[in-house]
Amino acid sequence: MKHISKTIVLDDPVFLGRSVERLSTLIEEQSAVVLRSYDVTIPVKSCSLVAVLEARGAATAAELAKNLDVSHQLVLQKIPKLLKLGLIKSEQDQEDGRKRTFSLTAEGVSQIKQFRRSRTAIRAAYVELFAEVGDLFDLTSRTEVALRQRSIGERAGVIKTKQNHP
Repeated sequence: MKHISKTIVLDDPVFLGRSVERLSTLIEEQSAVVLRSYDVTIPVKSCSLVAVLEARGAATAAELAKNLDVSHQLVLQKIPKLLKLGLIKSEQDQEDGRKRTFSLTAEGVSQIKQFRRSRTAIRAAYVELFAEVGDLFDLTSRTEVALRQRSIGERAGVIKTKQNHP
């Protein structure tokens, strides 16, 4: 039997999700270097969660998910590491004993201050990058809005909608 080798071309828009995921990983790895240089121990992908907790004072996982516009499950995946690092604490909700309320510890408050210091350097890096490649933040925001308005399934014609099928 003869072996036939097939080449899969991955630089194709069909694999956009893979490309965006790789970019996300690269940004996470490179941002971690900057955060470490500022003595920030908050995991890169949890900085926004910690920032929301700072702004709110305290919140349940469901409230955090709503504020971050992510799934409740994603928030619940991040919480154990933040607890272990001593950045947040958990308390039983006073009004509903089934819920847990999360807030920053003293270390969490200290770390968010360190994170704020790093933001100037990170912003400057993005200004330089965007001058080179275009405003990726704006592009991803606009792409997300467009896909929420009309999904890939609708655009591919496999999901019928009022917009493309009156």
